[in-house]
Amino acid sequence: MASYSYTSSLHGISSRAGDTRSRLDTLARFLDSAVRVPGTSIRFGADALMNLIPGVGMPTSKGMSAYLIWEARRLGAPTGTLLRMVGNIGVDFVISAVPLVGWIGDVFYRSNLRNMALLRDHLDRVHPGPNIFQR
Repeated sequence: MASYSYTSSLHGISSRAGDTRSRLDTLARFLDSAVRVPGTSIRFGADALMNLIPGVGMPTSKGMSAYLIWEARRLGAPTGTLLRMVGNIGVDFVISAVPLVGWIGDVFYRSNLRNMALLRDHLDRVHPGPNIFQR
């Protein structure tokens, strides 16, 4: 007589969502707030630094930001959330396009951290459970 066991794949999905959340959160912090200016509470990341490189920096940094949105779509984020995320990147793009002022604006407008907050809210609703990565 054969014995069959059924294991739920829900745990595997929640585990993958948690792993992806951790990876994307690290990427967002790297892009927006990796370095603190000594003696201040001002933080900036690779996004602001890459935008200093003419012609290459902005497409590279916005491409990395687009990756966050692509992963959010893969994780099942609703269309409204994805559109808000695209809007955040669009605002960041417009700010970054202005020389000098855009570089300063990149330090203060943190689109990737905003997008991670949106994705985190979605994942908390869809994959509830213990989460050590909450703010």
